[in-house]
Amino acid sequence: MSPARCRSTVASTKAQDMKEHAMDECAVMETIPVELISQSRSASDAPLRKIDIDFDNTQEAYKSKGNLELLRSLLVFKLCTIDVLVDKNKELMDLSKKLFGQWMFEKMMKMTFYGQFVAGEDHNSIKPLIQKNQAFGVGAVLDYSVEEDLTQEEAEKKEMEDYDYMNTASPLESGADHREKKYKAHRQFGDRRGGVISARTYFYADEAKCDNQMETFINCIKASGGASTDGFSAIKMTALGRPQFLLQFSEVLVKWRRFFNFLAAQQGKSNMTVLEQKLELEQLKESLAQLGVGDKDDIENWFTGEQLGLSGTIDLLDWNSLINDTTKISNLLMVPNLQTGQLEPLLSKFTAEEERQMKRMLQRVDVLAKHALENGVRLMVDAEQTYFQPAISRLTLEMQRKFNREKPVIFNTYQCYLKEAYDNVTVDVELSRREGWYFGAKLVRGAYMYQERARAQEIGYEDPINPNYEATNMMYHKCLDYVLEEIDHSRKANVMVATHNEDTIKFTLDKMNEMRLSPTENKVYFGQLLGMCDQISFPLGQAGFPVYKYVPYGPVNEVIPYLSRRAQENRGFMKGSQRERSLLWKELRRRLLGGQVFYRPVY
Repeated sequence: MSPARCRSTVASTKAQDMKEHAMDECAVMETIPVELISQSRSASDAPLRKIDIDFDNTQEAYKSKGNLELLRSLLVFKLCTIDVLVDKNKELMDLSKKLFGQWMFEKMMKMTFYGQFVAGEDHNSIKPLIQKNQAFGVGAVLDYSVEEDLTQEEAEKKEMEDYDYMNTASPLESGADHREKKYKAHRQFGDRRGGVISARTYFYADEAKCDNQMETFINCIKASGGASTDGFSAIKMTALGRPQFLLQFSEVLVKWRRFFNFLAAQQGKSNMTVLEQKLELEQLKESLAQLGVGDKDDIENWFTGEQLGLSGTIDLLDWNSLINDTTKISNLLMVPNLQTGQLEPLLSKFTAEEERQMKRMLQRVDVLAKHALENGVRLMVDAEQTYFQPAISRLTLEMQRKFNREKPVIFNTYQCYLKEAYDNVTVDVELSRREGWYFGAKLVRGAYMYQERARAQEIGYEDPINPNYEATNMMYHKCLDYVLEEIDHSRKANVMVATHNEDTIKFTLDKMNEMRLSPTENKVYFGQLLGMCDQISFPLGQAGFPVYKYVPYGPVNEVIPYLSRRAQENRGFMKGSQRERSLLWKELRRRLLGGQVFYRPVY
């Protein structure tokens, strides 16, 4: 890849809020003839007509909503600004249930928070809402949002017991603990829900529970296939096996990449971009032998067996391929500790039972991908904490290599508040280009910032998060710009712009106009949460852009943890911006003054 492809023009945007969901203005697309929109880039040298946006046309923005729905949104958003209601959200829900009884409690919830943010109790009850949204151009990313309602103490106990079990079952042969601080479980952060308001959390119990959670995901995939066309379904890797496996495998991958960087520095290539670093093969073999990583014959076999280095060089993608799905994790290489210079195993030896559990986790992932393919559903793998993410991304990448051959089925998630986000995106895009499969990405700003920063500071490792919101904005647009360039280059990349940030939406639309990329090509998608930012989602959908709502569903009592997080998230947004409430009031006044007291959407 040329240096020009590695460089992206970064569009800097005005920082608005420290939260990803700092929503602003929204848009209504100008009506444009279909033949103009669908005109292909190759059909004419003339650019497509620019799609203009009217940010104040609430009649179009809320045409899918009845008056009662507008009133409910105003009520819920107002309640989200009251600190005591948000801080004591769960306790107040429990108290309401006792005072009013289960039936009345459920009715009240469906009139307020549950009705605003949750589609229904099961895959049948959600169909009317999904079909209505589809009629207005908005698709669905189904997400079964039932969460285990654990206390902080219970969550910490589960996390630490699992970690202690892994350490006891898999002692290092030397008896020394070579694990890095970042990849050890710590009791003060054992409850992985702390400081996280935008993501579900799973805690390991046993293999049977992982099988049950896989079945839940399968049902969600089937529901998505049955309720909508071209839908998505979201999954989390930590639901499908021991999170500690992900923790340990992430450490392996990070140490292996760090070792590559060390070898690149030895060859004077540390100042190059990650994809420009190509190690001279013969020099690399000599370095590995001198370090004592293996004897010359073993080292020779590593590369000849994989048919690597035929050009005389090894890049990061070649290097990563040395750890593949045929490698038993318990037999990985010894590598030097870059601080002490001593050889250490990448990972402690797994027991036979742990090998079976790890294999079961990989099998569950494979089963879900097959169901997604069979049901015509795309699978969205959510991002998680940085100490899990390298393993999650690697497992997702392996699924993409297998299932994205004909079309994009598997999408990985990139959190752009991370300092390494751009490197991760560019490396994965290059691998997809090299191997010829469809790259699929969801770009988010990120859900774990406060927890990640607190953990890094407390335990003592480098903060993985960008220093401020402006830097995160720049990183998001840099990653997005790179993927859009790849779409322009090959049409085999696909991206979901998952954001409530209007500036990012406008940035994407401007780039699509520049590229003459038609929305009907279905290469760029937009995503927002159900019950939030309708003023952006529906105008995009009605203008022909592929836009999706994250649609949670589940029984009222079992989605209370999810609703509690939505209330906290909206508190931050509503205190920082009055835009959505002012638009809702504007449309409600317009209807009442115009005699539309009983307005009902027509579709």
